[in-house]
Amino acid sequence: MTSALPAQTASLIPRALRHANGIKLRKIAPRTQQAEWHPPKTRIDPVSILVTQGEHRISALLPVRYARMAVSPFAFLRGAAAVMAADLAGTLSAGLKVQSCGDCHLANFGSYASAEGTAVFDINDFDETLSAPFEWDIKRLGTSLVLAGRESGLSEASARNLARSMAQCYAQEMVRLAPMSPLEIWAERIDLSAAIAGFQDKQARKKVQNLLDARLESARTHFGLVAEDYGTLRLTEKPPLVVRLPEQDEAIRAAFTRYIATQPPERAILLSRYTLQDVIFKVVGVGSVGTFCAIGLFSTPDNEVLLLQIKEAQVSVLAPYLPPSVFHNQGERVVVGQRIMQTASDAFLGWTHSSGTDEVDGETGSLPVGQRQFYVRRLKDQRLAAIGAEFAQIGLPDYALLCGRTLARAHARSGDVATLAGYLGGGRAFADAIAGFSVAYADQTKADWKTFCAAIKAGRISTLPSALSSKENVSSKKKS
Repeated sequence: MTSALPAQTASLIPRALRHANGIKLRKIAPRTQQAEWHPPKTRIDPVSILVTQGEHRISALLPVRYARMAVSPFAFLRGAAAVMAADLAGTLSAGLKVQSCGDCHLANFGSYASAEGTAVFDINDFDETLSAPFEWDIKRLGTSLVLAGRESGLSEASARNLARSMAQCYAQEMVRLAPMSPLEIWAERIDLSAAIAGFQDKQARKKVQNLLDARLESARTHFGLVAEDYGTLRLTEKPPLVVRLPEQDEAIRAAFTRYIATQPPERAILLSRYTLQDVIFKVVGVGSVGTFCAIGLFSTPDNEVLLLQIKEAQVSVLAPYLPPSVFHNQGERVVVGQRIMQTASDAFLGWTHSSGTDEVDGETGSLPVGQRQFYVRRLKDQRLAAIGAEFAQIGLPDYALLCGRTLARAHARSGDVATLAGYLGGGRAFADAIAGFSVAYADQTKADWKTFCAAIKAGRISTLPSALSSKENVSSKKKS
């Protein structure tokens, strides 16, 4: 019987043999069977999974999270990564692992500026990243495309085709990358302007380019978060989602101090030019709501600004279904995963913690009581980062292809590209199967969303008025 080798071991075998091994894997894990989704009789109630997850978050923010998830089935999918992780763990896998995003849906792709100032398109959320079967990211992305297609008013056939074309593009890109050297693969990146120029829809192409130009200009104003008060810079509140939490101020400042103290010498020199002036708490995303997230305003004596974001990193939702992570600090897990998957990562990436040690209980994966673990990055331009979701609203078919291509490049950096290409092939078998799974799981998500909404109505979980719902959702607020 042929089995998949770890990418590090497989890389010592000639490319042609690895490709042949990938073809043989089709007998062990037939590509047509990747379409299968049947909820097991022992499937855990999705609301129970979310309630348990909420026990490790800031309770006062949970109603905000639930309100955002209640908007639509797609919004629910965004917040229910833990639910889908439990389901994916029981699905077919060819045994080929990659550094997985762990929460791969269409709104977690976006743009950011590289060190050279070029707008790069890539995956931009890594809170759940772990080494996992490559199929898990593709199936979650496909499901999100089907849900977004439905909520955008596409026919059922067109919504299904979004997932199929994404998976087909993923396979084609993997086949294209397979003959390349590791160095060539590692250097591959997607220039967003060039990608937009390749969109088939001319109207979408023009709208997206105009949107990108406007977003790049807005990044120069510090996103409207910084104000000057009698010569002193401060962060501005934007209640209820950007607020001051005086009782947490000292803990955040201490965590930033630990971050700076652990930076490599060359980064420490740069950071020494800045002083932490102000901190503020910020609610972010859908799935992340309830985790601790704050912004630090650093400035020079001449009021030149550096904005850093510190974000809590909890145990990945994939962790219960995979071997233990080698990282004791969950922030380090996120940072390393991001550096592996992204072609141009933030130079300020780092990790820290609130108090105590970095040690995690080896059996339960739990943190020491009272400790929070964080990763730090330069504050993303949320309007630029969220541009992917807005691209999707303008032209979903082109966006689906871009996401498939991007995901393949991200997986190729850590996975065995030749074996993956051999397994996937150049035909439609794998893509058709992913489309089938995506439709079936989109139906499951809609059913779970209805169960979730019923739990809100019954008072099992509490929510807030829909006015606080995320503006980042790609879907309309129509209930499907």
